Formats: sequence, C-alpha cells, structure tokens
Amino acid sequence: MPRLRDSGLCSDSIPIVSNWIASIVASTATIALLAILLRRADVLPVDRPNARSLHDRPTPRIGGLALFPGAVLGCLAAGLWDGDSLLLLGLAGFLFFLSIFDDWRSLPVMLRFGAHLLAAGLLAFGLMGSSLVALVAALAVAWMTNLFNFMDGANGLAGGMAAIGFAVFGLAFGAPTASYALTGAALGFLVFNFDPARVFLGDAGSIPLGFLAGGLGLLGVVKGQWPWWFPVLAFSPFVVDATVTLVRRALRRERVWTAHREHYYQRLVRMGWSHRRLALFEYMLMAACGISALTLLSAGQPFQVLGLSAWVAIYAGLMLFIDRCWARSAARRGDRA
Repeated sequence: MPRLRDSGLCSDSIPIVSNWIASIVASTATIALLAILLRRADVLPVDRPNARSLHDRPTPRIGGLALFPGAVLGCLAAGLWDGDSLLLLGLAGFLFFLSIFDDWRSLPVMLRFGAHLLAAGLLAFGLMGSSLVALVAALAVAWMTNLFNFMDGANGLAGGMAAIGFAVFGLAFGAPTASYALTGAALGFLVFNFDPARVFLGDAGSIPLGFLAGGLGLLGVVKGQWPWWFPVLAFSPFVVDATVTLVRRALRRERVWTAHREHYYQRLVRMGWSHRRLALFEYMLMAACGISALTLLSAGQPFQVLGLSAWVAIYAGLMLFIDRCWARSAARRGDRA
C-alpha cells in the first residue's frame, strides 16, 4: 500500500511526538471543559428519560460542547494546518454549531439531514472532484454522520468505540494527527460518560464525530492509504447495527428518523445486560474489527476476501442469535418480537 507524504496527515511529514501532543492536549482540554460545563449543567440541555430511553434519570447532553473543541485544540497544538485537514475540520465545525442549536431547540429533520448532505457533498467533491463516485462517497459520509447519533444510546458506548476506531485510523494512516486528537478527546469524554454516565454526547458530539469518521475514512481512500472496505470494517459495529436495524424498520414502513429502541445494542440492555457489560462487549468487538482491518490491510487480496467474508458470517450469526433471544424474551413478556 503506497504511503503518500504530501499531506499533513501522513507519516513522515509529522514527527510522532505531534500525535502524542494532539492526543494529550485533546484529552486534557475535553476533561477540563466538561468539568467546567458540569458546574452549570442546570442551564444546559438535559436528556430526560422517556419510553424509548435506556437511562432512568435526567442527564446533561453536553459532551459535544467539550469533545469537538478539545479535538480541535489538539490538532492546533500539534500544528495541523494542511488544506485537507482544515476542510474536514471546518465542515465538522459547521455541523457542530448547527447541532448545538438542535440540542437546544430540536431543529426540523429535513434541515438537519440537508445540512449533513451539504457538508458531506462539499467534502467529497472537494477531495474527488465532480463524479458519480464522489456522489456515492458523499452519501456514505452523510450516512456515517448519522450512525454515531443512532448508536449513542448507552453509557460509554459511542465514546469508547470512537476512541478505538480513530486509534485504528491513526495506526493505519501512519500519523494522522486528527485521528489521534479525536482518540484523546473521546477518552477524555469517556471519563464522564462511562457507566454510570454523568454526561451524554448530544448531537453536538455525535454528529461531528460521525462526520469525521466518515471524512477521515474517505480521505484515506483518496490518499491511497487504504481500500474502501478498511474504514467500513474498522467502524463496522456502528455500521452494521444501525444499517440493518433501519433497513428493517423501513421495510416495515416505519418512520426511520424517529427515536426507537430496536437497535441490537438496545435489545441487549432491554434483555438485562448492564450498560457496563454492553460497553465492554462492544469495545472488544470494535477492537477485534480494528485488529482484523489492520492485519488484512497488508494481506493479499484472497486473504482480504476471506477475512471480510468471515466478518459477514460473524455479524450474521450474532444478529441471528440476538434475534432469537429477543423473540423468546418478547414472548415471555407478551410483547411484539
């Protein structure tokens, strides 16, 4: 796999120490900002429990107000100034500020999705030029933008999985400072979000994180650092759960954009798993996917096909097992399976 050196995100152009600086500064800044914000949590947006929640007490959804600024500070402290990085962070910043309003005032669905598509389109066409492939890439980034929001429903889940996923990106890319900054910021957020959670991400955290995951994945493809399947496999616990669940809801003609509790991770909690047990299981799954992705990256194509096929079988088996457990659990309760 070729290693390009003409971007501020690639290996030999940035000393390894810059990545440590990015991670440490981002983590420290996120922790400090959250500690300050929690002192005024009474005047900030709060996620109140409802029939579709997995939590049972009001919790401030202010994590994004610290996580994204913390990651940006980490990037700037490490001297990340190249054009691709600034485009990516600038568009993520646009979604960050829009999502702050959404956390406060609940913006219309079409406005939010339109903004996600706009940011994804500007990124894809900016990196790839006008083409059908760029259009497909834009739709993929927009979809990834929303996956974090869909999967941000249990204590410690999205934050820990984000830290693992961005760390895998960093290891594969050589030295992408943005990935290490995001890993550090996610770990800083996890200090307050791991069960029992004191804060939630909110849209101001989940939407920029999802966009940056999709954007860095696309950037790696454009720069020749990895094939298209690599970021999909690295973040597959997000991709598979959310995609399969929403496709099933769409086939039942349900409104896929409304809140629900039908994701596989939500079903596990509703069947008795604790938030901590769920988070640790998902961390192990995410780490296994990341290690597999890194291993297959340097393997020959036949082994890549075999490895990806194995993960398809693993996910199919896991979903079938959970579906059967859920059906038995629903039958005992007299609920719809």
